[in-house]
Amino acid sequence: MSEAPPQTRTARAPQAVPEAELPQGPSPEVRPLVAPARFRRRHHGLFLSFVLLVMLPTALATIYLYLLARDQYASTTGFTVRSEESASASDLMGGLSAFVGGGTSSNTDVLFAFIHSQQLVERVQAELDFRGHYSAHWDTDPVFSIWPSASIEDLVWFWNRVVTVSYDKNSGLMDVQVRAGDAETARRIAQVVVAESEAMINALNEQARRDSMANAERDLEEALTRLRSAREDLASFRARTQIVDPQADIEGRMGVINGLQQQLAQALVDYDLLLQTTADSDPRVRQAERRIEVIRERIGEERRNFATQDVTVFDTDYPRLIAQFESLMVNQEFAERTYTAALAALDAARSNAQRKSLYLATYVRPTLAEQAVYPRRLQVVLLTLMFLTLAWSALALVYYSLRDRG
Repeated sequence: MSEAPPQTRTARAPQAVPEAELPQGPSPEVRPLVAPARFRRRHHGLFLSFVLLVMLPTALATIYLYLLARDQYASTTGFTVRSEESASASDLMGGLSAFVGGGTSSNTDVLFAFIHSQQLVERVQAELDFRGHYSAHWDTDPVFSIWPSASIEDLVWFWNRVVTVSYDKNSGLMDVQVRAGDAETARRIAQVVVAESEAMINALNEQARRDSMANAERDLEEALTRLRSAREDLASFRARTQIVDPQADIEGRMGVINGLQQQLAQALVDYDLLLQTTADSDPRVRQAERRIEVIRERIGEERRNFATQDVTVFDTDYPRLIAQFESLMVNQEFAERTYTAALAALDAARSNAQRKSLYLATYVRPTLAEQAVYPRRLQVVLLTLMFLTLAWSALALVYYSLRDRG
């Protein structure tokens, strides 16, 4: 029995919609196409402002740099301040604090300020005629030159233009670059900078030595004066009281009392023996009793001398005498210790002055340039173009913003 073939679906053709069924009404409005862009008056003004504010100054700068600006040669040197003294714990802590962001000013900071100072400019002017060299081309190149009648303040301002100092506080390294009209002058100026910096560091070192020695000597002189005064006071006390050592004098007086007590004990023994062998009416008994009484009175008198009786011509009793003597002895002992410490400090200061020495370590000698690399003409032109374009763009945006709001 044969199977019937599967029925295949056929695509139906779209049927045409009768015109009567189409929506009746006006056809939608079609907007015209945008007209082609063309220059308007404001565009001409914008282009003219770009030419005047960007292109023209850039062209003038290019012409000046390539035709009028004189070549400049650069000499570079590098140095740092070092000390012959070995690093101590405080120095290590100072380096650690500088690493973590702390630290205090150092001799290199002083040197950094000295290179920018008027004093160094005056010395360079005196040795190399700084003003004459940099004002030689004032008529043709005023931008990179200084006027011939410049004052010392003007020279300091121009010095900071031609001398660039790079200073790393963590390492203490300092790089100095000097630019001049010829390579030899640039190197000579750099050499003067190094020489004057070394002289300044040596002056600081010598001043520190003098201050250290002066302080130690002054402390020693004060300690010596104090010791001399303490000894004079003690000598005056001995001359006034006629007692060299109250303690020894007391010991002597105590020896007298001890001797009297021994005599009293012996007299009492003799008296007891005498009573056993003789009658009470015996004259020897009366004599023994009188002896015992005299010895006791003498002992009592000697004991009263320590607290009540005046022992000097100035009516000073023993308690006050001992207090004065001990005070003078304490002052003298303190003065002697102070003097000994001052002597040790002076020896230490003298040793440090001979051993501790700051010096300028030059790790890059002033170089002699073979090619003029300044002014960097292409770099200056591109930077001029970039900044002028940015300024013009900002002004244009401000103008259109105000125009749209108005």
